[in-house]
Amino acid sequence: MINTQVVDHVLKIQIDQASKKNALNPRMYEDMAIAIETASESAVKVILIEGANACFTSGNDVSEFVKSSAKTGDINETYRFMLALLHCPLPVVAKVEGLAIGIGTTLLLHCDFVLAHKNTKFAMPFINLGLVPEYASSYIIPRIGGHLVAAELLMLGEVFSAEKALSAGLINSMHDDDLEQACKQLVNKLIAKPTAALQQTKALLKYDKVNIQHYIDEELKWFVQAMQTDVAKEAFAAFIEKREINRNIFK
Repeated sequence: MINTQVVDHVLKIQIDQASKKNALNPRMYEDMAIAIETASESAVKVILIEGANACFTSGNDVSEFVKSSAKTGDINETYRFMLALLHCPLPVVAKVEGLAIGIGTTLLLHCDFVLAHKNTKFAMPFINLGLVPEYASSYIIPRIGGHLVAAELLMLGEVFSAEKALSAGLINSMHDDDLEQACKQLVNKLIAKPTAALQQTKALLKYDKVNIQHYIDEELKWFVQAMQTDVAKEAFAAFIEKREINRNIFK
């Protein structure tokens, strides 16, 4: 489920599905999208995204993802969330700890501040599932970290550390037990800024949204096609059945 709460001009969006390490399903994507889309209608000045139980998210709930995508490639709820975050006029802070897998990493590219625990494990393992990058990560990461970093993270699909995420420009800072306090201090600083100037500054920083949305749509087209391949079907089946992938199917 997605827990939402507004306190002192801050909308907290909390990912909470402890039994699956906060994996995301279509309903959760929709709930996050609605929360972001309607935030500006209230007195909210800042959005904070976090995970419950010291875990950000392990990515998509694979069983639900396969179920909703197998026949039609229907990922409308995910797309709605992607666009809601992309076009959000309010500053967005991400508090990241535990796991940030798949979209748990790519959504950070669309936040304005990302603070992470030093022990967080990141990964964009799309290649390992026979898939392509998502959420304009193939466009944004080369521009913030360079082609070599992007190739390493997206073409190998391996788990990487918070230190690596920091050097690649994916997060602002690493923290230990002070992560909660650091987030509070940052949010309070943002709340204290002139609201209009803060939102106008973000709008200028995000002026490249046309190209970004083009890449989101292009990646999504390739992603849906890849979901229908034998490689992807085998990779997802192996994950659900908790067995090794039959690599003889790789070409």
